[in-house]
Amino acid sequence: MALLLATLFGCSKKEESESAAPEVAPVQVAPVQQESIRRVIEADGVLYPRDQSSVMPKISAPVLKFFANRGDHVKAGQVLATLESRDLSAAVTESKGQLDQAEANYRATSAASVPEAVIKAQTDVQSAQQALDAAQKLVANRQRLFEQGALARKLVDDAQVSFAQARAQFDAVQEHLRALQSVGKEEQIKAAQAQVEAARGHYQSSEAQLGYSEVRAPIGGVVADRPLYAGEMAAAGAPLITIMDISRVIVRANVPQNQATSVKVGDSATLTQTDTSLQVPGRVTVVSPATDPNSTTVQVWVTADNPGERLKPGTGVHVAIVAATIPNAIVVPQAALLSSDEGGAMVLTVTADHTAHQRKVEVGAREAEKVQIISGVSPGEQVVVVGGVGLDDKAKVKIVKPGAPDEDEKPGGADKPGDKPAPGEKDAK
Repeated sequence: MALLLATLFGCSKKEESESAAPEVAPVQVAPVQQESIRRVIEADGVLYPRDQSSVMPKISAPVLKFFANRGDHVKAGQVLATLESRDLSAAVTESKGQLDQAEANYRATSAASVPEAVIKAQTDVQSAQQALDAAQKLVANRQRLFEQGALARKLVDDAQVSFAQARAQFDAVQEHLRALQSVGKEEQIKAAQAQVEAARGHYQSSEAQLGYSEVRAPIGGVVADRPLYAGEMAAAGAPLITIMDISRVIVRANVPQNQATSVKVGDSATLTQTDTSLQVPGRVTVVSPATDPNSTTVQVWVTADNPGERLKPGTGVHVAIVAATIPNAIVVPQAALLSSDEGGAMVLTVTADHTAHQRKVEVGAREAEKVQIISGVSPGEQVVVVGGVGLDDKAKVKIVKPGAPDEDEKPGGADKPGDKPAPGEKDAK
């Protein structure tokens, strides 16, 4: 009886001591490593085509015929549509006739009219010179007869008047000849030539208007939109056909200002469609020099090839930009980071005595599931990656492997499932 009481008393003491012992939390750990890590800047953006053109006619006319439909691939300079142009063709014919007439007048002026006028002026000068000589001789004869008393004074005066008129006529025709030979001839030819140029300009304008009736593709690409049908009115300045060059695409992503400082043109990047697993490599081509004051972000453009045109403009994508590669960095798993009560980040390190210690850390670059630690831990230390949430500083822990049961597997611990008590053990209790 005394033996039985002693046994019962010992069992109750053991249970009290076990219940009073502190609870040991199971955790999983990973080593702090020193390796290279890439500084990856991630953002969401929207795809845009490499180039886009809204083809607008320069004239308003009904569409006669379309040569491209939505989804067709076209080349630069290819005719996309023709507009009604009978009135423009008639205007070209009229302008051509005016040009021919002006050129004929120019040829006549430069080759015939001006030389004939010069010859006539020279003849007039010769005639006036002869008349002037005759009038001068008449004045001299009558003056001599008047001095001899054989002629009246009035006849001498009449001869002098005729001489003055002959001189005036001579001066006039001589000046006319001089004008034709110097200024008049050149001005007449210039006037005729100006008429030719004006007619030629009108003709070229009419031809250009007729050429506008053919709408051509300014760039190569795929027809993204064609709002009209044949027979409908195409308005000048209104889009008739929209062409997109999607052989390459551009992602416009807004990157936070504090991260954009490390992004530069030429950095490699990866584009991932948000609704598929398609990934395409690309490169940064534009980093905006200004910050958007509303969102405090910087717009970054990433250009990527688009073989097979799998990426469609307007699609949302996720872009990951490799801004730098940091060698020999102190790295921990992303799961090791915890939020500190004082703000900032911390990790839990486990020492050899199975005690967890809170360490405030400064975080650097992030890549996938890895994080750079600038200060706070050293390579070789063990950090908690599972089970650290809510764990106090200096708490006792036990390290378990992924997938292992939570029970303590030390010798003398709890029974494992399937173990049977030794013969007589149950009766002894």
